Amino acid sequence: MAAPRLLRAFATVGGWTMVSRITGFVRDILIGAYLGSSAVAEAFLAAFSLPNMFRRFFAEGTLNVAFVPMFAKKVEGGEDGLDFARDALSGLLFVLVLFTLMGQIFMPWLVYAMASGFTGGERFDLAVIYGRIAFPYILFISIAALLSGVLNALGRFAAAAAAPVLLNVIFIAAMVGGAMLDWDMGLTLAWTVPLAGIGQLVLVWIAAARAGYRLVPRRPVMTPELKRLAVIAAPAALAGGVTQVNLLVGRQVSSFFEGAFAWLYYADRLYQLPLGVVGIAIGIVLLPDLSRRLRVGDTAGSREALSRAGELSLALTIPASVALIVIPGPLVEVLFQRGAFTADDTARTALACAIYGLGLPAFVLAKVLQPIYFAREDTRTPFRFALVAMVVNALLAVGLSYWIGFIAAAVGTTVAGWVMTALLWWGSWRMGEETRFDRRFWRRFWRIAAASWLMGAVLWIGAVALGPMFGAGALRYLALALLVTLGMVAYGMIGQMLGAFRLGEFKAAMRRG
Repeated sequence: MAAPRLLRAFATVGGWTMVSRITGFVRDILIGAYLGSSAVAEAFLAAFSLPNMFRRFFAEGTLNVAFVPMFAKKVEGGEDGLDFARDALSGLLFVLVLFTLMGQIFMPWLVYAMASGFTGGERFDLAVIYGRIAFPYILFISIAALLSGVLNALGRFAAAAAAPVLLNVIFIAAMVGGAMLDWDMGLTLAWTVPLAGIGQLVLVWIAAARAGYRLVPRRPVMTPELKRLAVIAAPAALAGGVTQVNLLVGRQVSSFFEGAFAWLYYADRLYQLPLGVVGIAIGIVLLPDLSRRLRVGDTAGSREALSRAGELSLALTIPASVALIVIPGPLVEVLFQRGAFTADDTARTALACAIYGLGLPAFVLAKVLQPIYFAREDTRTPFRFALVAMVVNALLAVGLSYWIGFIAAAVGTTVAGWVMTALLWWGSWRMGEETRFDRRFWRRFWRIAAASWLMGAVLWIGAVALGPMFGAGALRYLALALLVTLGMVAYGMIGQMLGAFRLGEFKAAMRRG
């Protein structure tokens, strides 16, 4: 995949991811409006986090980093990938069925492990009920992730990228319908989780079947290829486990502060918009591309793809990071403050949002750097780096919580993110020229940073000037739209003047692609 094709694939994934994040925002806005930071909200968010946590462990954190490179190399080499994909599907399904049953039995212990601060109150009992209803989502979404890996390796990104949109649409419809019919909103949301998982699975299964990979499970057999997959996946599973420990530490800390579990969730959703659109999209496109290039020994192409992916990621991410740091209050107020979501919720969420914003470039760069290791089937090195980041996160989140309260969880996440990215970059630098960013990347990096912070100054001045509009009811929506437009125009103009990027280059690349 040449650089123009990489950009085009990124545009496909990024476009769908943008739609997903926007519909996800609508979903979270409705959750905030109906439930705010109440006990029901925190219980549901904890319950929903459980299958999502294990999804990242089984699918994104383990399966895809091992399965996608192996499957992509088979496809590139003209080998039979269909049987390999069917064997992987059958083995994964067997494990997930057992795991889902165990989750039902041990749900109270799982809730305690995630949020022990809920113990002895209404939040704990509700979280156990909602958790048992929602937990089968892990089965459906993990199988969907494998099918998405097949599609991504084939260069067919649209269906896999569109699947989260379907989840959000189902959630939105359920909440609106539940409110109209006066259903219990907590139970409505809990039952929507597995239903949405089934919808996502059906969507990607149909797309894979149309691509010639009609995967039907069969009796699981441990073939030599699956053994190889397990050997590669095991360190990734441990690395994924470390990542989830980081998340658990933050959730444990927040569970001891009433309302904090919800505040951190809403802040997380806000910074996940640029992270998902840029970082995750780049990672999805870059991993199979690097795997193919390494197979054929294309050193120059590997470095070009990596450098352009990093350059594009930072050009889109650093300004978003600056905006989250400079104007978190107006963003949270306009997006979430309504119904059960109060001004106090806005202030706490905005503080967490600014802290997460400081770590956003690190989170995105990690998504760019990790495929270097995974494409080489090296999952051990990221695991060791993740262990270091885990220790940093735990020390900061727990230690600082006695002095600065719930926000310590966000501080720990951000600092650990920068530590992880620094270690990944250091490790990639030692691999050779093909895994290093080129001169153009570094030349533009400083210009992108300068343009972003100059844009931040413009945003701050604009927020002060538009301040009265933010307190004038419906005018706050216009004020935010004007502020965002001002920031985009300022960044585009300043970036062009400083040579941080050339919009014409991206347009030309898209046309050639």
